[in-house]
Amino acid sequence: MFNKNGSGIILSLILGIGAMVLSGFTPSWLNSILISLLLGIAINNLIRIPESFQPGITFTSSKLLELSVVFLAFNINFKTFADLGLSSFMTIVLMVFVMLILTYYLAKKVKCPESTGWLIGFGTAICGSSAIAALSPMVAKNKENVGIAMAVVNLLGTVGMITLPFVLGLFLDNNQEIGMMLGGTLHSVGNVAGSAFAVNNEVGEAAITIKLARVALLSPGLIFFHYLLNKKGSLESDGKQSFSLPWYLWSFIAITIIGSFFTFPEKWIEITEQIGKVVLTIAMVAIGLKIGFKKLIQTGQKGFIFGLLIFVIQFVLVWALMKVL
Repeated sequence: MFNKNGSGIILSLILGIGAMVLSGFTPSWLNSILISLLLGIAINNLIRIPESFQPGITFTSSKLLELSVVFLAFNINFKTFADLGLSSFMTIVLMVFVMLILTYYLAKKVKCPESTGWLIGFGTAICGSSAIAALSPMVAKNKENVGIAMAVVNLLGTVGMITLPFVLGLFLDNNQEIGMMLGGTLHSVGNVAGSAFAVNNEVGEAAITIKLARVALLSPGLIFFHYLLNKKGSLESDGKQSFSLPWYLWSFIAITIIGSFFTFPEKWIEITEQIGKVVLTIAMVAIGLKIGFKKLIQTGQKGFIFGLLIFVIQFVLVWALMKVL
């Protein structure tokens, strides 16, 4: 296997390490995962990569992406819900599952390439790049769509991180409500922390609690979206097959359940988080190495419009649920 895939794997590994080194000199929002994606795209479009590298690049982009999902699980558990009041809990749960339903149907309606739209919506609803990485092996046969979805979600998350505190400050003066809006709408934990703590510590703590509750819904969200995808497909004839999840998702779900009842050692969580980040960074380089500028422009425009639409809908939904509940 290595003889066939070796050159592509080594190229992805070298570029991934390079991206991690570069991330030490960039702002927090420009992390190693995003740098690796951009680096892969740049090299693929500036240099002609030999055909012999392609099997290894394809292997890395798919298998390492699946493996990274398993490592993500160690930092997720359902204990977060204990820190929420009933109204906040209901707001977040309803928001996430309504957004997943809307994502599934809207991606088709607005003619966004389905896997790209599904990934963008899933990442928007739950936790950005991590959610996209978790869902993508299930829905994205074309790994270019994964890179485009991550680029869109990271761009919108960064714009939202900068602008939302100012926008919300015009309409709200309650720290808990501002925290709910930021924690319930922004894409990644980094986006939420960057925007919320810039307002004040009370907003920051409220927003992070809400955001971590969204992250904890990743496992139920994956199962629910898998059900939506297969509801009218080939698995409809046998309901049991709807839960024939791939190995990495079963592993992910099992780890999150175990982590909700037993506390993993802090050092172990740190190690698995770092390993997962490295594996995902290398996978994203390989995905970037498969994206051409033409595909990026064509699908990226549709993905950006869809991402902006779904982000606005989520903002309005969280606002409405917060006021009602």
